[in-house]
Amino acid sequence: MPRPMSTEFRDAITGTLIRPAVFVEANFTSGPVYVWTGRGTLSWDGKDWLGLGSLFSITPIEEGADVMARGITLSLSGIDTSLLGGVLTEFQVGLPVLMYLGMFDSDGDLIADPIISWAGRTDQPTIEMDGSSATISINCENRLVEMNVAVARRLTNEQCRLDHPGDRGLEFVNSIIDRQIYWGRVPYGGGHHEHNLHLEEAQARATTRGWVKR
Repeated sequence: MPRPMSTEFRDAITGTLIRPAVFVEANFTSGPVYVWTGRGTLSWDGKDWLGLGSLFSITPIEEGADVMARGITLSLSGIDTSLLGGVLTEFQVGLPVLMYLGMFDSDGDLIADPIISWAGRTDQPTIEMDGSSATISINCENRLVEMNVAVARRLTNEQCRLDHPGDRGLEFVNSIIDRQIYWGRVPYGGGHHEHNLHLEEAQARATTRGWVKR
């Protein structure tokens, strides 16, 4: 999908030599964490982004013409196994994750402004042990996955009143569910007398409401 970007950013991303970087804002129980794929600490957007270098990896972002929730996986390796308990207590399913694509110029300066390349929420993490170190991988789901969650709402008068107090738009919904209403000719077998009663009732209501004149 098209994304808004500055002229400098567009020139950099379409150039013959590109210098990209990925910035990730991930939320945990104690607050957001800001990391990027380079080295050192970089200041941008009023935040300090910690560079994790080769210790940090991200699976490719997939896009397609069909509407589908495509997730990603964030992996951090080289974690001391003695710190796993503290790391896991910080994790919570369903917290926001934002990923930005940034570009650097030939002088090594960040070009304004990085664009959002992916947005979603944290899912279940997985841990791989390797001796004294471990790798934590956090699966992240696209926001479109919420389309599969059932909405606990009904087209009823009670729901309407909760959302809009005093609204009477659905007041008679229940009374017309099983009601048989004829419009025009009465089905065969209804009888001439019944047909006349329906016509007289309809004409009386129309006259009362000012739709027709006597």
